[in-house]
Amino acid sequence: MSKCCRINRKISKAVEDESLSNMLYPSLSPWIYYIGAAGVKWHNRRITHITIKYMLINVVALVVGLVFLVIAADKFIVGTVAIARKFNVPPLLIGLTIVGLGTSAPEILVSAIASFQGNAGLAVGNALGSNIANIGLILGCTALISPLAFNSDLLRRELPILMVVSLICYFMAFDGLGVIDGVIMLVMLGVFLAWLVRLAKKTGQKKSMDDPLEQELIDEMPENVSEQKAWLFFVVGLIALLASSRLLVWAAVNIAESFGVSDLVIGLTIVALGTSLPELAASISSVLKKEYELAVGNVIGSNMYNLLAVYSLPGLIAPGPVAESVIYRDFPVMLGLTGVLFILGYGFSKSGHINRWEGSALLLAYIGYQWVIFQSAVV
Repeated sequence: MSKCCRINRKISKAVEDESLSNMLYPSLSPWIYYIGAAGVKWHNRRITHITIKYMLINVVALVVGLVFLVIAADKFIVGTVAIARKFNVPPLLIGLTIVGLGTSAPEILVSAIASFQGNAGLAVGNALGSNIANIGLILGCTALISPLAFNSDLLRRELPILMVVSLICYFMAFDGLGVIDGVIMLVMLGVFLAWLVRLAKKTGQKKSMDDPLEQELIDEMPENVSEQKAWLFFVVGLIALLASSRLLVWAAVNIAESFGVSDLVIGLTIVALGTSLPELAASISSVLKKEYELAVGNVIGSNMYNLLAVYSLPGLIAPGPVAESVIYRDFPVMLGLTGVLFILGYGFSKSGHINRWEGSALLLAYIGYQWVIFQSAVV
């Protein structure tokens, strides 16, 4: 009997016994096994290549989004401030409200877009992570460059308000963020802005500038910006902010899904750091010019707006429960750093002071917090 006949009989028997798969490897056709294995290897290689390419695209998109976000925020603030000056708005009022909201524009837009897309965790992480970065990273770095000494009465008035607002937002998180919570935070924002307007008008009535923060704000106002250029910066900056925020959220969510981590973690780390870059640049620039009140004022104002204008958006747009890690890890860290800033900045003396050792401690606290997040994400 020929070899072919023997093989045909084996196949026929295997079909009858429904065990063809057991005889294919390796008794019938060993070459099929090797071809199949080679095909699997090629397929896996192709998938790996596509995955790496996809990740590179997301990383590049994230970096591009962050860069354009910082540039757009700067131009948007310049245009907005110039327009306000054309309408004779007092410089102190511009600095306390328009500039403050302008530096928080990246956080506001990123959180709004993330909430509309159903990524409330990213929005919450962005708000809290930015506040933690503002105190730990930004004030830590600026104090290392030059010790911060300030005696502004305006800052000393804002610090207790920031502490109280932080505690209120924390207690709201225990039963989740709802529409009512978002409305309450917006009402508090309106009250805070009204208080700033009243304070600015009262200070503006004085002939002399007693508060050093007021003079520093005036010195930082853009000069010789034409009305056409101001509106161009405003419109183009706003459009670029929207586009870069959308790109940033898209890339951040994709990276989170690729690594299997929550969008909350991405919001607390990469996105929070990126949206805090305008405050970092502004504070370092202020310290180099020896405008210490302005450096601290940028952080206090930004943190206030992050809580009332940014943290309120998930409740208004995508209400729902808040992750336990936010309540028992992230919020306590933010409250602790805010309390440290209150003690250091308020000073309980004639002036507040943050020296290099204290700045180093703030920076180490931020690095340690990021390490804890990294460990929780890996595990």
